[in-house]
Amino acid sequence: MEIVKALEEKISYVVEKVKDLKEEKSMLQQKIIQLEDIIKIKDRELEQLTNEKATVKGQIEDLLKELDSMELR
Repeated sequence: MEIVKALEEKISYVVEKVKDLKEEKSMLQQKIIQLEDIIKIKDRELEQLTNEKATVKGQIEDLLKELDSMELR
């Protein structure tokens, strides 16, 4: 009888552990989704900033060319 009781306790422990691990897995999957969303947002921000940098660089180069042409006159 002791063996059966010990086995039941072990099975109950394993069932609880599996339940806890499934809950933890679910929480971690949600966290992964949240972090992936943050990465997507940051990627878009980085792309926007890169585009803005290129635009500003082009404007500065145009202004410098204009200044050079003024000095030549």
